[in-house]
Amino acid sequence: MIVARVETFIVTLPRDEPYLGPLGPGESINQRGYVVRSGNGTIYPTVDRSVVVRLTAEDGTIGWGETYGICAPKATCEIINDLLAPVLVGQPVDDAAVIPVIWESLYGLMRVRGCSGGFYGDALAALDIALWDLLGRHVGQPVAVLLGDRRRETIPGYVSGLPAATPAARVALAQRFRSEGHDAFKFAAVVSHGGIVEECAALRAAIGPDAALMVDLHWKFDPADALALARALAPYDLSFIEAPVKPEDVAGLTDVARASPIPVAAGEEWHNLHEARLRLPGAALRYVQPEMGHTGITQFCRIAALAAEVGASLAPHATIGTGIFLAASLHASQTIDRLWRHEWQHSVFSANLRLLETDMAYDNNAYRVPTGPGLGIAPKPAFWAHAEAID
Repeated sequence: MIVARVETFIVTLPRDEPYLGPLGPGESINQRGYVVRSGNGTIYPTVDRSVVVRLTAEDGTIGWGETYGICAPKATCEIINDLLAPVLVGQPVDDAAVIPVIWESLYGLMRVRGCSGGFYGDALAALDIALWDLLGRHVGQPVAVLLGDRRRETIPGYVSGLPAATPAARVALAQRFRSEGHDAFKFAAVVSHGGIVEECAALRAAIGPDAALMVDLHWKFDPADALALARALAPYDLSFIEAPVKPEDVAGLTDVARASPIPVAAGEEWHNLHEARLRLPGAALRYVQPEMGHTGITQFCRIAALAAEVGASLAPHATIGTGIFLAASLHASQTIDRLWRHEWQHSVFSANLRLLETDMAYDNNAYRVPTGPGLGIAPKPAFWAHAEAID
């Protein structure tokens, strides 16, 4: 099976309100449709958007991949179309052992120029996912089967995000989810304008002592402030604090993870095993959070294996997308060691299902992994109403 064609698309879905919830104090939407969150200085779009790749083999088999596209998506498309696609076309995809070799060769094209992550890493992730889907469809097997033994049929999850305008409204939303049987929740410190500790206390009181509670700190703090916050949050029995310090502060992450009274989770921004090795095992993380939209399947599995070696549990990250890289994440999560729970972005997931032909679902606090060959997904006609081809 030979790769014959590579195509890129930007898929954009409107939102009723921006990701993470309504605009906060001092926040506004700029002329390009972005908002800079005052809580952490990070830019976010006001739509849901991702980059989708379609690979076509000479025999007509199609493989789908996807990566981040929430900001400057044409940058990722240009990397694929200008640099990577001309090298990938003509490559044979004979079996599962070939795909990591292809990843290594594409990664190596720009490594001496410092292009090992960022938009370049995202482009690699999209192509890697598409290659696994292509092979799975060709041989008539789910991607999880290509990866090895399936250790679980469903993937346990947790509620991520409480997108409401006020602390009281977020507490009410958590209570509603709790009444529906959900038993694990993560809130976003970046929009806790009334105080992170205060919101944590209110949420713990609302969901009760038996539900798991986590907080995403969105890289807001220096190590000293992160540790002070962890100590203030300790009475509320959190399962973890996520992303406590800036991504480049490797030493700070190590210091916080070793000293925090609450377990520390990190890793959603890592693209590959090389980045993970800079932080593991030294950081003593209890949870590692690979994001399929950044890693692709090959590097997701390599990071998961390293995490298992050092005794960390896996809590895969989930973010804005059409559901293609989420499906890939679920397939990979079926096969890895030490899986804890997979993030469930409820406000994104329901929109995904409108775009894809799939039996992927979330119920009873768990994902149902899509069945069928490859990733078990295919775009519906509604998908194409939101897709723009990028040459």
